[in-house]
Amino acid sequence: MNVLIVYAHPEPRSLNGSLKDVAVAHLQQAGHQVQVSDLYAMQWKSQLDPADSLAPVQGDRFDPSLDSKYAFENGMQREDIAREQEKLRWADTVIFQFPLWWFSMPAILKGWFDRVYAYGFAYGVGEHNDRHWGDRYGEGTMAGKRAMLIVTTGGWESHYSPRGINGAIDDILFPIQHGMLHYPGFEVLPPLVVYRCGKMDQARFGELTRQLTQRLDNLWHTAPLPYRKQNGGDYLIPDLTLREGLAAGESGLAIHQHKRA
Repeated sequence: MNVLIVYAHPEPRSLNGSLKDVAVAHLQQAGHQVQVSDLYAMQWKSQLDPADSLAPVQGDRFDPSLDSKYAFENGMQREDIAREQEKLRWADTVIFQFPLWWFSMPAILKGWFDRVYAYGFAYGVGEHNDRHWGDRYGEGTMAGKRAMLIVTTGGWESHYSPRGINGAIDDILFPIQHGMLHYPGFEVLPPLVVYRCGKMDQARFGELTRQLTQRLDNLWHTAPLPYRKQNGGDYLIPDLTLREGLAAGESGLAIHQHKRA
């Protein structure tokens, strides 16, 4: 299997750095091909701007979507963007590893999505008609591939429980897992979340590496999060609202998953 790790932490000697090294070594020992995009080491440019295209601005002003579309379709993207897109095409599974900073990913990783997910590559694909609203949410460029988050946070697990003060971790990660991963077609695996990462001792680290390597051994066998597909019949088109009778009387982000039997 081809595995891409998109890694965002500025300190190689951190817990994240150690977990990334464990993951790479374990996957390679198991016979998988591994590539790592270490964004801080790469000094990844995080802002999307006109410099991302080798072509002049196409209109009378810079349009992030349309200018990225032109650059993608005409082979005029910056080399760093095209290289990351090629890694995504190569990968069977993509692991995104990062610390949870201010309830989201580090800015450098958000910038990776902003720039690599060009119009025509990760969005703006597929036809729109009265039964099919583009290839997205379960369809698209990444269909047939898997993705998983490895996330560290300093808070306690109870802080991120359904009744915890920070909000449920599933809700906090929803924009990433459903919006950034399921949208372009990934099958999204349950995340590996490390709580109280500032209170790590050798015993806990040993147990954590055991959990991590077990998850890596089951990358292709773990059941993905049961997100509904946009064009699978559960949503009205073009309204893109859940049909009457599905998740009746319920609201919130959980309605966008099928209930497991």
